[in-house]
Amino acid sequence: MNTAPSAPHPISLSRFYLLGVVFSLLGVLAVIKIIYLQTDARAQELPKIGEALYNYETRTLYPERGEIFDRWGNLLAGNVEVYEIGVALDEVQRARSAETIARTLSEILESPGYAEIKVAAETPYQKGKAEFVTIADFVPAQKIRALEDKIKTARENKTPLNLTGLYWSAHPMRYYPENDLASNVLGFVNFLKRPENVVGCQENGDWCGGHLGVEEYYDNLLAGTPIQVRLPKDPRKIDSLPPIPPGSSLILTLDREIQAAIEQIADQARESSGAEAVTIIVANPRNGEILGMTSTPRYNLNRYWTYPEIIDIPTFNRAISQVYEPGSVFKVLTMAGGLDSGVVTPESTFLDVGSYVVGGIPLHNWEYTVWGMQDMTGCMQHSINACLAWVADQMGPTRFYRYLEAFGIGRRTGIDLSYEALYPLRRPGDTDWHEVDLGTNSFGQGVSVTPIQMIAAISAVANEGKIMAPHIVKAYIRNGQQIEVSPKLMTAPIKAETARTLSEMLANALANEASPALVPGYRLAGKTGTASIPTAQGYTSPLTNASFVGWGPVDDPQFIVYIWMEKPVASPWASVIAAPVFHDVVEKVVTILRIPPDEVRQQMKQP
Repeated sequence: MNTAPSAPHPISLSRFYLLGVVFSLLGVLAVIKIIYLQTDARAQELPKIGEALYNYETRTLYPERGEIFDRWGNLLAGNVEVYEIGVALDEVQRARSAETIARTLSEILESPGYAEIKVAAETPYQKGKAEFVTIADFVPAQKIRALEDKIKTARENKTPLNLTGLYWSAHPMRYYPENDLASNVLGFVNFLKRPENVVGCQENGDWCGGHLGVEEYYDNLLAGTPIQVRLPKDPRKIDSLPPIPPGSSLILTLDREIQAAIEQIADQARESSGAEAVTIIVANPRNGEILGMTSTPRYNLNRYWTYPEIIDIPTFNRAISQVYEPGSVFKVLTMAGGLDSGVVTPESTFLDVGSYVVGGIPLHNWEYTVWGMQDMTGCMQHSINACLAWVADQMGPTRFYRYLEAFGIGRRTGIDLSYEALYPLRRPGDTDWHEVDLGTNSFGQGVSVTPIQMIAAISAVANEGKIMAPHIVKAYIRNGQQIEVSPKLMTAPIKAETARTLSEMLANALANEASPALVPGYRLAGKTGTASIPTAQGYTSPLTNASFVGWGPVDDPQFIVYIWMEKPVASPWASVIAAPVFHDVVEKVVTILRIPPDEVRQQMKQP
């Protein structure tokens, strides 16, 4: 059944009135809110908050790095003003200045080139994402002056350059005014790897900061304390940076003149001998100050990135990071222990037949020489392996190794330079120690040391039996105050009388053989060391390590010198190639330190 449609319901006007009232109230509220946003102080801060959130960022500001000086105030490492050049992308796009910027900068900068600069300058502008692009960093000040002169000339010629959007700002860069001088000691600052949101340079993982030498060991002190601030993302909006106290500066124990002299001598010795490397240390035995330290090769620290091998830590500074078997210079320690323990005296005699048996194994003299009856001075003068093995045997293993440990063999000196190496000293009771080691160790084979260990140990003989801690920093400057570093006594392995006796013996030994190490007018003590180099098959290499240690003047030691020539080819003998190097070093040192000849000093002491 179909039904007719029903009639429609009448529409109520009251609903329209209600909706009208609601929308009217919403409109009024919107107007009130607008007035509120325009007048309320807190509401007016909202845009600033938004801008701070999206246009600002937290950045870490690092202080200017402290400087490094030699003991007389000569600058060894400082900071130079360089520039960062960049473009504001919005300005460049509006002014269409990318091509002119690229052409102008490519004519001044060595890199990047025109095409690379143009691509960077034409980067599409994106607010909050791509607003500013750095074109080049660490640009020398003279390049900026050239740019400014170019702009000025164009303006004077009424042909101004369209460089709209081009900006540059200054910041410090580590600088070494004498390039490779003391490079093995200083290390360097890696300023090329710098992450985003960083102003300045500070160690953070493997990026910029001090690497090797003093720069790394004292990195925290030199770098100072960083601060964090909120800065605009757009560098154009940075009006100024808050002041930051600089890092502490260091005054080293190095004497620039001594350092320069021994570097030249090392270079000459390496060339004339064909040695793989030459290491020289000059120290003050009275206080442990290192007056000079070098090893070859050296590096121009202002271009450290051009030396891939610079990361090879053992060869960067062989004086502290390379161990080797020192050979006969080690006999100084053996004889010191023998004299100090009373096992021998200078007058004790030894009948040399060319060898001495230790642990059932005969130990021979170099090239199987035979010296017959000798006193202890003769044993040192002729560097008789058999005699020193006999002295160690008379001492016995316990006493012998106790003396070596007292001299610091088998432990680091603690010098304030990064990466001091250490080779463990094998002792009785160790699984890899054998009875024959007592004999071979007595003349410096089968035991490995660094040059800094050796000069520290033997300095006891030059300093009344006391070893002062070797150190490279004399003082540091913080907040305008100079704070001195006090010398520290490490140990006193032998009596003062023993030290004086052995110094006399070694001085007489040099004089008796008319050693080329001698310097006219100065009585010096010293000892050569020619060491075989171990291979996987034993001591089969024809090459040697040639060393020399010496000090003076004997009656008032003011310096001690250690020389290591690695694998020389001109001659294997330390007496032939290392002793003359010692002579050359001492000639320079006594002149620079103004040490009068012995006869003059004695006259000066008289009333």
